[in-house]
Amino acid sequence: MSFDTRAHNRAMTHFDEHDSFWLFGYGSLIWKADFPFVERRPAWIDGWARRFWQGSHDHRGTPAQPGRVATLVRAPKVRCHGMAYRIEPAVLAQLDLREKNGYLRERVAVQFDSGQAEDGLIYLATEHNAAFLGDAPPAEMAAQIAHAHGPSGSNRDYLLNLAEALARQGVHDDHVAGLVALLPPVEGEG
Repeated sequence: MSFDTRAHNRAMTHFDEHDSFWLFGYGSLIWKADFPFVERRPAWIDGWARRFWQGSHDHRGTPAQPGRVATLVRAPKVRCHGMAYRIEPAVLAQLDLREKNGYLRERVAVQFDSGQAEDGLIYLATEHNAAFLGDAPPAEMAAQIAHAHGPSGSNRDYLLNLAEALARQGVHDDHVAGLVALLPPVEGEG
């Protein structure tokens, strides 16, 4: 079910000649910045909504039991908050490997509290990749997240870490909060 996007992403050369540029993170990139960056700032993008519709067969799940991780879907009049990182083009090779299971680079306008907007980059997984799971009833998504585990850890931790990172920024995301509320208790608790 994986869809390795590294070769496709290397062909996207828009930022190659820049000294640095902004990468917008809306999922694990908010709280797991395991790559070098020059600067980090809270930011948002308009017209996108965060959804747990992408399958994770390589990080937060397995091919037999995929996890669900964040992607974005177009949503007019919606603002998606996250974290922006100023990175150098050489970092893209590391990020392409991290995001290889269905995520493609796409340009976006990254917005900052100062009122400035900068040309930036997101990694986006659409329905056109083999790992895409799409929408499902929230209780089913929460159950899948609760039980999936992969080389990068539990899918539950991914969701909870994202919710905590958003809360630290003072951001409420209905989709994320709804999934957290529906997580079944951990066995042996309660």
